[in-house]
Amino acid sequence: MVSEKFIPRADHVGSLLRPDRVKAARKQHFEDGTLSAAGLAEIEDEAISGLVRMQESIGMPVVTDGEARRSFWHYDFMGGLTGLDLEEREEGVQFAGVKLRPIFPTINGPLDFPDDHPMLGHFGYLKSQAGHMPKISIPGPSCCHFRTAIEDVRHAPYHEDVEAMMEDIIKSYRKAVRAFYDAGCRYLQMDDIFFAYLCDPKHREAKAAIGQDPDWLIGKYAYMMHESIKDRPADMTIGMHMCRGNFMSTHAAEGSYDVVADAVFNRTGVDVFFMEYDTDRAGDLAPLGQLSRGQQRVMVGFITTKTGKLESMDHLKRQFEKAAAHVDMDQLGIAPQCGFASTEEGNRITGDDQSRKLELVLECAQTLW
Repeated sequence: MVSEKFIPRADHVGSLLRPDRVKAARKQHFEDGTLSAAGLAEIEDEAISGLVRMQESIGMPVVTDGEARRSFWHYDFMGGLTGLDLEEREEGVQFAGVKLRPIFPTINGPLDFPDDHPMLGHFGYLKSQAGHMPKISIPGPSCCHFRTAIEDVRHAPYHEDVEAMMEDIIKSYRKAVRAFYDAGCRYLQMDDIFFAYLCDPKHREAKAAIGQDPDWLIGKYAYMMHESIKDRPADMTIGMHMCRGNFMSTHAAEGSYDVVADAVFNRTGVDVFFMEYDTDRAGDLAPLGQLSRGQQRVMVGFITTKTGKLESMDHLKRQFEKAAAHVDMDQLGIAPQCGFASTEEGNRITGDDQSRKLELVLECAQTLW
């Protein structure tokens, strides 16, 4: 008998502020060389158990490991793929007033998802600690293409034929979806933020300047997602998160969802959409009207993780009234606009701020539904 698919009403994107002891341990292991891998894992295990207890004590129906074992939201997963390596360089990707650490992906051989990918173990530990629904987030299929510069695609068949590369990304993600399911995962989230980047005129111009039509990319990225997840078991929920960048409370893009809404809602096959809506950078709510009637749900990100200021319930109610003009309330839910720490540096908020934001998510869901 197939279990009913889990569709949340209240959730969060996944990353949480790293506990100080984890930050210190990672420095000791990766920079100082004074802590073994086993010693680091022990500290991470203890911290993750605490993060799970924190989420469950608030009442969150979904819990994550806070991405506490990662440096970045995306590169740690990508670096575990066969054929992809990470290189450190002089200067990182530009955000608003700050640059990312200078880590860059390079593709040096055929892409594949290995049977021993580290994040399968990460999920296994989370599942062992969770009393509520455990969720893991990984970068979406578009990330390997969008984030790898043309000159860093060194595997000749991909350099000559980008669609061959995309097909191998799909094959890799199909394997990942199956492997996570076999590890007990029933709620897998894909952070496919580059749909939102392709809403930004600056990013669209940058892609066009290197010969990549941004509208073609939107269609291909939707296809990649659909093909990656279409064969998942019926009781596996797939979420998809979109935002405009989230590094130390800054951003990297802006623009309305209107140019991607149809592709995202109607051509990906995703169950749950996490959409940034905490500032005017996201445009208005009209694109929500392109969501087809049915079981899909949009977790609208009216609550921000970028500042500690707490949104009022009156503000959230007004925002949902506006959203309900475009889509049925039953197809809406609430989550913050992004994670609290998309990289290990974390946003410029406190742990108490983070807890209050999660409590507000739950209060909002209980009040409105």
